[in-house]
Amino acid sequence: MLVSFEVNPLRPLAAVAAVLACTAAGPARAVEPFVVKDIRVEGLSRTDAGTVFAALPFRIGDTYNDDKAASALRSLFATGLFKDVRIDIEGQVVVVIVEERPVVQSVTFVGLKEFDKDQLLKSLKDAGIGEGLPFDKALIDRAEQEIKRQYLSRSLYGAEVVTTVTPVQRNRVNVTFTMTEGDAARIAEIRVLGSRAFSESTLLGLMDLTTSGWLTWYTKNDRYSRAKLNADLETIRSYYLNRGYLEFAVESTQVTISPDKQDITITITVNEGQPYVVTSVKLEGNYLGKDAEFRDLVSIKPGQPYRALDVTDTTKAFTDRFGIYGYAFARVDAAPQIDRTTAQVAITLHAEPQRRVYVRRVDVSGNTRTRDEVIRREFRQFESSWYDGQKIKLSRDRVERLGYFKEVSVDTNEVPGSPDQVDLTVNVTERPTGNLSLGVSFSSTEKLALSASIRQDNIFGSGNYVGLDVNTSRYQRALMISTVDPYFTLDGVSRAIDLYYRTSRPYNSLGDQYQLVTPGGAIRFGVPFSEVDTVFFGVGAERTEIKAATSLPNAYFIYRDLYGPNSNAFPLTIGWARDERDSVIAPTTGRYQRVNFEYSGIGDVRYLRSNFQFQQYVPLGTKFSIGFNAELGLGKGLGSRPYPVFKNFYGGGLGSVRVFEQNSLGVIDPTGAYIGGAKKLNLNTELYVPVPGTGNDKSLRLFAFVDAGNVWSENEPMRAGDLRSSAGVGLSWVSPVGPLKLSIGRPLRSKPTDRIQRFQFQIGTAF
Repeated sequence: MLVSFEVNPLRPLAAVAAVLACTAAGPARAVEPFVVKDIRVEGLSRTDAGTVFAALPFRIGDTYNDDKAASALRSLFATGLFKDVRIDIEGQVVVVIVEERPVVQSVTFVGLKEFDKDQLLKSLKDAGIGEGLPFDKALIDRAEQEIKRQYLSRSLYGAEVVTTVTPVQRNRVNVTFTMTEGDAARIAEIRVLGSRAFSESTLLGLMDLTTSGWLTWYTKNDRYSRAKLNADLETIRSYYLNRGYLEFAVESTQVTISPDKQDITITITVNEGQPYVVTSVKLEGNYLGKDAEFRDLVSIKPGQPYRALDVTDTTKAFTDRFGIYGYAFARVDAAPQIDRTTAQVAITLHAEPQRRVYVRRVDVSGNTRTRDEVIRREFRQFESSWYDGQKIKLSRDRVERLGYFKEVSVDTNEVPGSPDQVDLTVNVTERPTGNLSLGVSFSSTEKLALSASIRQDNIFGSGNYVGLDVNTSRYQRALMISTVDPYFTLDGVSRAIDLYYRTSRPYNSLGDQYQLVTPGGAIRFGVPFSEVDTVFFGVGAERTEIKAATSLPNAYFIYRDLYGPNSNAFPLTIGWARDERDSVIAPTTGRYQRVNFEYSGIGDVRYLRSNFQFQQYVPLGTKFSIGFNAELGLGKGLGSRPYPVFKNFYGGGLGSVRVFEQNSLGVIDPTGAYIGGAKKLNLNTELYVPVPGTGNDKSLRLFAFVDAGNVWSENEPMRAGDLRSSAGVGLSWVSPVGPLKLSIGRPLRSKPTDRIQRFQFQIGTAF
């Protein structure tokens, strides 16, 4: 008796029905039950026989019947390894005859440009198409259609995909996908119909999708995407809702493509409705007896046009406040009562705090490199304690400020069977933490000068910092090795160690035959006093040698003549910093303050050096922001000694007053050397705007800047009339190797002796 059937494995119901129909067709096809004495498998070349035996529902000594035969066929087909399966009965011996599917030997692409080859190979392998996997024509056809769909999502409507299957030796096949991509369809026109309150150009300016322009080759925002269009429609809807148009609606969207599949036209029809004014705001529900406290959180203003953003902010503020008291699942609903006759709306806020819960467990997810403890030690919400929304937000912010992750989010999950417990999951997305900083400058004196540093902010996922800084400038050379352990103690006390070797030759118009050599080291500790405040203290040791030579600047010559060529110092440092910025790399809001004092009271050098810095970032809407930076440095000699000239501050260039050459501001020695000074002032302002076509991407922004500052000697008064200033524009990019800034500008206030450098760039600088 022979039972045989070939079927498409992607249609299992049809296979089952066919097998059952075959085995139940009548007495002529039926097999009388018998006891199996042996099982033989034929047709195998690659598959292990054990795979076949494992799929069979019977063994030697079992009773064989038609039902078991049908079950065996189904199980063997379900493995996906066989193109055909037959069962032959020879007396009391069951012979399983299989025909193996070919195996894919290789998958190649011809004409592929739009997608990354390795990612496409990985996605195909996840779908069952890859080297070493059984060949399945149905899966190949499905993959071909999916690739075409992906091309459509990128506006390549004329793209064609042809699959070629080439048999090779040993029952293997090569699969080749040949792509004819063609040109991407571009958005030729976008129309918004039905708008009366706002101009069509205003609404089009809100959208990310746009017609082809000078930067769309980079942003690709002139390529149609349904997801982008939906996001733009939501942006337009929010724009109207925040200006009183409570009943605004998008009535229709039409997307048409030209016959040659190259031009796309989008037509959006809207119904604005009428603007509404808020008349009152009422609170209903359970506010834990703290109604006055919650009412203070209401940002909806009666007498003002209805703003959906105010309603959203108010409900979020209510939810966050409930979270502070442990009510993680509080519900706050805003119900508008509309009076169309008078164009007025009354808002009722209804709150139900639900139940108070505590956190059972905090889990960490997504950290492929960073250790769990690095994330957990930043958390202020503890396990087995009451849920506190404010602490959870603070914890999330602290993890994000580490700078190790692209994204940080916290999910709250109910514990099944425990209504008063929740689990928190911290989801992170790792980002490269290595930082290669490069700086380049060019001048007639130094020619090409390079500075570089290799830094790892999260070495081996430990949260520790290790850095190597090198400067190859002709006049300012340095080698520094630094390491920071942010959790030197369990209480969060940090420890930093610096070892450095610096040589400098301040620019001298008469020559550069002299040199300053400064080897040294320092150790510092940082003690956190609050979530944003840290006090630093440390001690260092360094030796400065003024090597004698011709053309030595007068200031250095006099100091060496009075106090000798070698100076040993053991400076003590103490400082304070408060960091309230939303981001360390690309801040848009918040404040940063720093005060630092360096005191040397023993050794050959006696001085006090202080530095004060203040930064403020202010958002201007959702896309624009402005940043202010002020830095003041003061140095004073102690006892009968003047302030050491080799401890001078320097100004000019990136991080100071742009457009002026690096370190060129300040006191000019009679020999022509720029030797800095004991007092420094920097004032910087930057206005950030998004690059056109990039939406609200803060990693790539244009900026306009205005800088002012200068450097003065110890006995020279700091006069506003001495300030140098400049203005210009630039590009800020959070690149894979660190923050990069390009700037070009012109001096606003300068003197003939100043050295101008209109174009400057650096990777890894803030202002």
